[in-house]
Amino acid sequence: MTLHSAGGLMPSCAFGTWRIDHLSWQCETSNVSAIDPDIAGQLAADLPREDFVRILRTFEIDLARLATELEQAVAPRNLDDYRRAAHSLTGAAAAVGARRLEAVARIAMDHRRTDDPIQLAITVRQEAAAALAELAALAEHPPGSD
Repeated sequence: MTLHSAGGLMPSCAFGTWRIDHLSWQCETSNVSAIDPDIAGQLAADLPREDFVRILRTFEIDLARLATELEQAVAPRNLDDYRRAAHSLTGAAAAVGARRLEAVARIAMDHRRTDDPIQLAITVRQEAAAALAELAALAEHPPGSD
């Protein structure tokens, strides 16, 4: 996975399962990541560091809130609120490249699916936690900050 930018190779920073070369924006993952490194790397390349961190922090708040809303709608079986939260979560997850979270939220918002909302809410919570942990790590150590 490579994002193109001017410049040569420079020592890379490592965090989690990511290795990002600061000047070439070459991203590699050794495992499946909760956050797509191409999307996060492109955001980091396109934005000033302060804006990148601010956007990540905003998405951290949004993802946590939306995952909680989805969970809260499951208990009383309020399927309208459940699907509305899943729809919002799908969009927020897609914007930051949280592909696994996006996929499970899409399942939750689909009224034709017969998946158990309680089980989906548990999976959403797990995927949201993984995405939030990676967003927090990225915000603490944005590409190019070393």
